[in-house]
Amino acid sequence: MSEFDFDAVVVGAGAVGLACGYALSRRGLAVAVLEQEAAIGQGVSSRNSEVIHGGLYYPTGSLKARLCVEGRRMLYAFCDAHHVEYDRCGKLVVAEEPGDLARLDAIFDQALANDVEGMEKLSKAQALALEPELSCEGALLSPQSGVFESHAYMLALQGEIEAAGGAVVLATPFEGASPLEGGGFTVRAGGAEPTTLTARLLVTAPGLSAQGVAREIEGFPPALIPEAHYGKGMYFRLMGKAPFRRLIYPPPIPGALGTHYRRDLGGQGVFGPDLNFVDQPDYTVDPSAAAGFYAYIRKFWPGLPDGALSPDYAGVRPKIHGPGETQPDFRLDGQDVHGLPGLVALFGIESPGLTSSLAIGEEVAARLGL
Repeated sequence: MSEFDFDAVVVGAGAVGLACGYALSRRGLAVAVLEQEAAIGQGVSSRNSEVIHGGLYYPTGSLKARLCVEGRRMLYAFCDAHHVEYDRCGKLVVAEEPGDLARLDAIFDQALANDVEGMEKLSKAQALALEPELSCEGALLSPQSGVFESHAYMLALQGEIEAAGGAVVLATPFEGASPLEGGGFTVRAGGAEPTTLTARLLVTAPGLSAQGVAREIEGFPPALIPEAHYGKGMYFRLMGKAPFRRLIYPPPIPGALGTHYRRDLGGQGVFGPDLNFVDQPDYTVDPSAAAGFYAYIRKFWPGLPDGALSPDYAGVRPKIHGPGETQPDFRLDGQDVHGLPGLVALFGIESPGLTSSLAIGEEVAARLGL
């Protein structure tokens, strides 16, 4: 076809989908972002910690390592340019007992390998001088870590796409796509007014729906669609004064970074997420889980008062590994993987996906030859 309705269609208007649309729009493409919900960012992007990650933990040479560091640098600059609120408060990764100190050394070395700026090793005394209510045997300081207003960030991305002549189309679920002879795709969209449109390029970034969307693309090899796993994490809010200014993280747990502390932009303390694999997305918060949170938190904050935690919210992460399995890298599958020209399909974009989102958008554009 010589004429397409859009240069590119992006499936999913969470942070990563919008960042992909933004990257393509910046290159002069006419972009349509399809979102099944009635508002942007209603899935993974609205139910997380809103943490800007430094990039400490991820294996050398992985997409997570590179895109987290690049994305974090881009994200602070984007927030400055678009007046999105953030707090570059820094993060302490703490050794709760002497046996954790060797783990901190390994994390420090990995952070240096990942080109994370400003990392410092702190003694117990140095850590307590920064955060007097903390209990630890030592800590790492990541000064580039922070928290931000993720919804304002997504609104700014939407505004940039629309200012460039693109469209973010809400309440419009993706229902399938077929490759066109000579290149491009026919894309079927549902909703109140179902439609069919054509695009030269197709990017799928629908988070928890990534596998289902891939199955609806004609010619996508089923064997290359990873099994979907749902990692549920609950959060509890602290009733009372926030005890720490900085983010507080114990060493990572298998499959995740573990239950951590943050002071949100409103000044309140929040703890979470824990990690439980579930069969289907489930956003309930079980008040009885508080007992486990009290025990976990008191390892690094013994002063947590009884009755101070209130159930807050839950998120579900689109994992492509199950319990006990090694956490894999991001999947940004292009033609070299699935054989379909003009398509990049994203799988397993969980943490640090929000921090990495602008860099993911740039990587997707590069993989499309732009």
